[in-house]
Amino acid sequence: MGSENILTVKDLVKEFGDNRVLDKISFTVKRGEVVVIIGPSGTGKSTLLRCINSLTPPDEGRVWLDDREITDKHSNINQIRQDIGFVFQHFALFNHLSALGNVEVGLYKVKKMTREAARKKAIEELTRVGLQDHMEKFPAELSGGQQQRVGIARSLAMDPKIMMFDEPTSALDPELTGEVLTVMKDLAQAGMTMVVVSHEIGFARAVADRIVFMEEGNIVEDGPPEEILKNAKKARTREFLHKITELYGE
Repeated sequence: MGSENILTVKDLVKEFGDNRVLDKISFTVKRGEVVVIIGPSGTGKSTLLRCINSLTPPDEGRVWLDDREITDKHSNINQIRQDIGFVFQHFALFNHLSALGNVEVGLYKVKKMTREAARKKAIEELTRVGLQDHMEKFPAELSGGQQQRVGIARSLAMDPKIMMFDEPTSALDPELTGEVLTVMKDLAQAGMTMVVVSHEIGFARAVADRIVFMEEGNIVEDGPPEEILKNAKKARTREFLHKITELYGE
């Protein structure tokens, strides 16, 4: 794979029974690029992210991270996943661990860091997402937005090459959504490569280098925000954006 593209997806297919959720999806992501994927519910956006890092194994197609093929059965998928940060829609935290514990546990168990080094790194990342005053709190003591920021800090602590966000604000109310999007904007401005599934059009307009519109397991349109949001070529893209604008006021 060329050095410019950090992620390459080629002809990805995923079927659940008779339902073809991904229909030969192909796209690339450049190093440092922010790609926001939009589209109706049930159109394969989240499945695409999960197939990229083999949380859901694809039925056909190939995926590369740099020059390593994730879909090669001989690949060490657990090692590759350390380079792919994944932030889930629902926070997926360990309820019995504090915020600090949630972030440091992967560092000493997976990365085999010393406890002291893991704790130092965890404190750095929690501070980075604005949670320096909440590190000893458990998930049940944190707001949804704070829990999601712990999830982001946990992923960042692994020093990933690329971050993936699967509708990270969909479970949050508008006030808490803002604090998570602010962290994501800061990451984008710092040069983090990001693939984000989201309906937050304002975020996409402000941060994305490219917007990908998906429907029925296909990429309908792919281009820079000003082109997709203001002058989409496909009628279906324009129709979807009109509905989103009416619904969310963006």
